[in-house]
Amino acid sequence: MATLRFFAGAAEAAGTDGAAVDANSIGDLRAELVRLYGAEFARVLGLCSLLVNGARASDDAVQLTATDSVDVLPPFAGG
Repeated sequence: MATLRFFAGAAEAAGTDGAAVDANSIGDLRAELVRLYGAEFARVLGLCSLLVNGARASDDAVQLTATDSVDVLPPFAGG
């Protein structure tokens, strides 16, 4: 199971700051997260960047393994 960390609005929408999810790809992960956390989380997830082991994963075909760490990062404002 991939280990997830949710930040800021993603953590708020999920109601937690972390999870472990069984998914074979980023696309599978997105679908499972929407199933687990619902429509509001889906809206937030659509705005988020996903980092797999520190590298941005924008393609749903990116493969995941059980040892991967995925950060779910909503857009940040500031300067």
